[in-house]
Amino acid sequence: MATDVLAGPDDPRRAAPAEPPRRTRRRGGTRSGETAAGWLFVAPVIVILGLFMLLPILMALWVSLTDWNGQGSPFTSRVPLVGLDNYTDLFTRDGLARQNFMTSIRNNLYYVGIVVPVQTALALFLALVVNNRMLRGRGFFRAAFYFPSVTSSVAISVVFLFIFANAGAVNRLLALFGIDGPQWFADSRGVLHLLLGALGMDEPPRALTSGGPFGLAWWDWLSGPSVAMCSIIILVVWTTSGTFMLMFLAALQQVPETLEEAGKLDGATRWQRLRFITLPSLRPTMFLVLALGVIGSWQVFDQIYVMSQGDPAKTTLTPAYLSYRTAFRDFEYGSGAAISFVLFLIIILLTLGQRWLLRERDSGRRLRRRADRSGAETGRRS
Repeated sequence: MATDVLAGPDDPRRAAPAEPPRRTRRRGGTRSGETAAGWLFVAPVIVILGLFMLLPILMALWVSLTDWNGQGSPFTSRVPLVGLDNYTDLFTRDGLARQNFMTSIRNNLYYVGIVVPVQTALALFLALVVNNRMLRGRGFFRAAFYFPSVTSSVAISVVFLFIFANAGAVNRLLALFGIDGPQWFADSRGVLHLLLGALGMDEPPRALTSGGPFGLAWWDWLSGPSVAMCSIIILVVWTTSGTFMLMFLAALQQVPETLEEAGKLDGATRWQRLRFITLPSLRPTMFLVLALGVIGSWQVFDQIYVMSQGDPAKTTLTPAYLSYRTAFRDFEYGSGAAISFVLFLIIILLTLGQRWLLRERDSGRRLRRRADRSGAETGRRS
């Protein structure tokens, strides 16, 4: 000890400091235990989803490739395998299957094209109204606007059947103004055809009576929604706007007040603050509302089943109801399953298209601006 103290720092007799003990890592220790525990917790959910969701989807996909009539099991060798014939019947082969399917697609296109924009705009307007702090009784109006969304769709559909009957409340209200109300669920003419008829064009042009894609004439594609479909559209917009209003309201309450105050200080009008501050902040919620609206509009079934069942003259026929009718009424389960998978593909493609359209197009420019600002601030500080 004395020699170590007297020895200099460069003296070889000086003892080197003791090294700390090394910790030995256990292979597959905590990480493997956490992984096993995670799989153990999610295993019940995976099993349930696999048995009651993934497996039925695969079974329905197999049925869409067969000519099963609902008798016996579809997985026996006695069921004829037709391959993609059920799908080609919907697009390429002339026949009743393609005509019905394309008619349902036309009806649903008009339905989606009206319901989604109207219910989104109405929901946003209602959210802006009930979000106003100067409005008295905001809680009452929120509950009143949301109440139709929690009511049974079947019950509301039955009520609307009485309202839009030939001697119902709507036609009586129109009679007070000297207007003869239409036969809502008996007139198969489209709205555009009715408007052209009011202008004196009762007969379609010859150029529009033939041709057209997928077996329908251009005159049929340009008919517009029927009167019966318009009544269903009114019902759906009224019942769904409340739910989307709550989504917009929750998003509006997350917009920082400092942005609104900064806009006021800069002299921005109310419309400018709405366009350049509020709406950009609602972009994620807007995508959610539009995606849910498109999905729900293509899957409409309850109102069609209760109110019209595809009539009059198939002007309210939709792919979802056509799939049900083909499978459970005509006992063509293969064709019904094929229609459902085509509908599923349409919804997926439209959702991806919405996601692409609502993407942040100027995100790269914003990142460059932030980088330039940070670089300028760093240069100033240095």
